[in-house]
Amino acid sequence: MSFNVTSYEHVGIRVTDRARAIRFYEALGWKEEIDLPEHKANEMVNASGVYINLIFNGVPCEGSKNILQDEAVKHPGMTHAAFIVDDLDALMAKLDEENIRITDGPHIYSGRRKVIFVRDPDGNVLEFNELLTDIPSLQT
Repeated sequence: MSFNVTSYEHVGIRVTDRARAIRFYEALGWKEEIDLPEHKANEMVNASGVYINLIFNGVPCEGSKNILQDEAVKHPGMTHAAFIVDDLDALMAKLDEENIRITDGPHIYSGRRKVIFVRDPDGNVLEFNELLTDIPSLQT
């Protein structure tokens, strides 16, 4: 018997401060759809139907370091969530408007996608990709 994974349903993102995290992800277009207090979590969805879960039981790390990305010892685990966007330039303008810093990029990878990275207030890494048909020149 064989099977195929046919889609990606959501990503869980552990955070330390519920209100701060919700504000951040709302600035990126997600809205809380379901509160799950029994799980110390919620479900958020954007206008395109892309879901994330925020998990509200994170313990703050000194300097908002991401233990999977910023430490010398590389422990196993999920290092970031990656999302497809239809217009990366529009997202970058929105990030600027919301005072959300781009931590890496923009870059062109394999001539197929334009990519930026940002971090949420807890240091969780988010990657945003625009799939390319033509390779634009990068103005940085």
